[in-house]
Amino acid sequence: MTVRVTKTQGHKAEITWTKDDDPRGYLAVAVEGDQLESALAALGTTDDLAPDGESLAVMARHTKELAQLLERRAAVLVVQLRDEHQMSWPQIASRVLGDPDRHSAARRMYDSGRRHLGR
Repeated sequence: MTVRVTKTQGHKAEITWTKDDDPRGYLAVAVEGDQLESALAALGTTDDLAPDGESLAVMARHTKELAQLLERRAAVLVVQLRDEHQMSWPQIASRVLGDPDRHSAARRMYDSGRRHLGR
């Protein structure tokens, strides 16, 4: 994986990737569709600095769309951890969810990932 986020100076960063890093175009859509920008702005926005209502609604929609995509991708990665790397449910729960006792949640992610993969 060659996706890189490089801090350039001060409060600036550069994101780079190759076409091979983004075969489905998810990165390109997140950047070109302003979803990534909106989500990052949402992380830094406080109540007193919130933009007007329409801008705030767009920011919320973009942030939600990116969060949903990331949740789906995380679920697919859990499928890989289980099927390709033979990790146990407690191992997955510990590494992904931060709690080895949350294996039921790990299984739900796995089931969701399989649905996304059409299995």
